[in-house]
Amino acid sequence: MKARFVFVVLVLAALMLSACQPAATATVPAPAGDEAAAPAGEPEACASDEFGCAVIADGDTVKIGMGAPMTGDNANFGTDISQGGTIAIQDAGDIDGWAFELVTEDDGGTPEGGAAVANKLVSDPTVVAIAGHIFSGATDAAMPIYEDAGLPMLSPSATNPALTEKGSAVFNRVAFTDADQGKYAAEYLYNILSVTKLAIMHDGQSYGQGLAEVVRDEFTALGGEVVAFEAITPGETDYTAPLSSVANEDPEALYYGGYVQEGVVLVNQMAQSGLEDVIFFGCDGTFGQDYIDRTGANSEGSYGTSLIPPASDAKTAFDEAYQTEFGVASGSLSPYTWTGYDSVAALVYAVKSVAIDGGDGNLYIPRGALVTAVRTLTDYQGLTGTITCSEIGECNSSGPTFYVVKDAAWTEAE
Repeated sequence: MKARFVFVVLVLAALMLSACQPAATATVPAPAGDEAAAPAGEPEACASDEFGCAVIADGDTVKIGMGAPMTGDNANFGTDISQGGTIAIQDAGDIDGWAFELVTEDDGGTPEGGAAVANKLVSDPTVVAIAGHIFSGATDAAMPIYEDAGLPMLSPSATNPALTEKGSAVFNRVAFTDADQGKYAAEYLYNILSVTKLAIMHDGQSYGQGLAEVVRDEFTALGGEVVAFEAITPGETDYTAPLSSVANEDPEALYYGGYVQEGVVLVNQMAQSGLEDVIFFGCDGTFGQDYIDRTGANSEGSYGTSLIPPASDAKTAFDEAYQTEFGVASGSLSPYTWTGYDSVAALVYAVKSVAIDGGDGNLYIPRGALVTAVRTLTDYQGLTGTITCSEIGECNSSGPTFYVVKDAAWTEAE
């Protein structure tokens, strides 16, 4: 009996010891080249990442955010760019079954709206990157919010040169800068159109004023005379007073830095203000079919800037898909259709390069690693050309192309 009692005690002790041991952890196959299998669950990369990981659960999507004016007078920009991005999402495929999604929020193109949208997007843990914002003022206000959250930005159209001079680790852009656009516009006015007396107007905002200042400085450096430098108040419907003031200076051309809404009003009121024989030279903010539709014959002979990329099989396929999906031609609503595609597609590419399938039903995206992946994009082939980002986030692959309205259509200028 004693021996039996001892045996029973030993068996019970063994069972209790076994119950106190941790359960075995399920494992997922180790990446190629690793000798041991890694445990399922949050990867080690998340613990060491400055911003941790975005965790995308089974059934959720990997979201790319976008802030853009989707309503109001400048909505064509947001509509066009987000539609270009939508085609990129359709082309994106997935990551081990996790699909991508473009989430576009209306920021009105304003700094206040930019900050509000940024706060909304960073509150969604499945948003991993931002294809935007679209306007420079909204972008400037949103940048510090994304900086704190560790969300990389790749704007298709925020062109104010100062944006990449702020030391941001997260802001990048694929469009050419206003420094480039302004320099080439001044040279075109002076060297090609032989303008020597130039009036400049702008909307007083980050994009428009910054661009106007570049044109002023470059045109003066070439030997031209800037006879007027006038700011207008955005959103008004009557600019005859500042236009008449400009007309008193007898300019040969009027350069405008700003967006299509105010540009349309200016062009439609030039003749009644004494500027009927003066060339109107706009920017990428006034380019598009909307400008022609709203100015009619008044736009004939005016200039604008575009980012239409060179012909390629990829561009042809995109243009066909855009027309089929949305019923309008790419480039007709804004000059940023193709950079809208490229900004989203390049972010998808970067996300795929860092994403980790945890083997536990979750996809993990190290946020800091993604910030680095976007900033170090190299030789990425986009619709607009080969995209390589500099150390400050300038990723543009081409400069501006100038267009003139001829027979009610934008035609590449000589």
